[in-house]
Amino acid sequence: MISLNSSERTDVCGNRTVSIFSSKLAPGADIGVGITILSIVLLSVLGNGLVLVISYRRRKKMVGSELLCVNLAVVDFLCCICFYPLSILSSFNHAWLGHHVTCVYYGLGCYIFGLCGMFTIAAISVTRYLKTFYNLVYAVWLDGANIRLVCCASWLIAAVWSSFPLFGWGEYVPEPYGLSCTIAWHSYHTSFKDAFYVICSFSCFMLVPVLLIVMSQMQILYKVYHFTYALSARGIRTNLRHAEKRLSMMFFCISLGFVTAWAPYAVVSFLFIFHKDNRYMAPGGFVFPALFAKSSHVYNPFIYFYFNKAFRQELRCLLRSFCPRLAGNRVGVRSATGQEGLPGGPHPIQIQLKELGMSGGGVLGEE
Repeated sequence: MISLNSSERTDVCGNRTVSIFSSKLAPGADIGVGITILSIVLLSVLGNGLVLVISYRRRKKMVGSELLCVNLAVVDFLCCICFYPLSILSSFNHAWLGHHVTCVYYGLGCYIFGLCGMFTIAAISVTRYLKTFYNLVYAVWLDGANIRLVCCASWLIAAVWSSFPLFGWGEYVPEPYGLSCTIAWHSYHTSFKDAFYVICSFSCFMLVPVLLIVMSQMQILYKVYHFTYALSARGIRTNLRHAEKRLSMMFFCISLGFVTAWAPYAVVSFLFIFHKDNRYMAPGGFVFPALFAKSSHVYNPFIYFYFNKAFRQELRCLLRSFCPRLAGNRVGVRSATGQEGLPGGPHPIQIQLKELGMSGGGVLGEE
């Protein structure tokens, strides 16, 4: 039986040893994995960085749900900055750099950020559910101070639970393809403490949040569309109805994207828990779900900018502040008449240059 703590293992013939930190993929596949993760990092840093800058610019106008979105952007931004470069360099090196020390660092950090992201999306879903169904009851409770407590609690719980493997409850090991590290899901078979940690991680910290997300979002969509249908049947059209519908769709897309991205990884991890057969540990069967899960860091900014008019307006203002030419010029031609509008005489042409978007404009955040 192979020990998960060992850095080497013997092949089937028993005549050589292979490090568990070496890549199990072909060299070309290693480069492909590295380029894919690099693309994810660049897109995530750009998108989530813009979200954080825009959120800072309009920090005095933000409400509770938006604070949770900022927390999610912080999770995605820091995870790509602090941990994924190590996986990229390891991919180009065809082996995990730093062995056990960096493996624990990477696994611990990614697990903390992964749990925090899942808790944040679950909090977004529950908060939207309470506002949709019990607006008057929870209007006072769902303010900025309490939302900040929820964000702090999600970080604290994620950090505490992720630190258990440092004290002998579970462990962090290389993933089957050797270029990333995660919880040793297969350690379910090694000891009672490891089995307890793996089962609790999967059920309490993965399955329960996902169920909360799915159930809350389905109830919200049903409520919003039922209310929209009732108003439409009476011929009532309001901007508030349109804004609420777009807001609900935005949070639904965020939740759906996160669950969809992590679902294949969760299924493969579930197979690792309960099966001892090595065919479930095939490198090619794990690398694609792992990369697909990492893509969850990318698309949230695009969802914000698509559904949130305030973010689009702030982005235009931000771009104009760095490059005034992006504002463009509008040329207006006006014919000037003579005295008091009397006919006759020359009619000089006056040219007026106006910066687009700098005069007038709607209320920020108005849909």
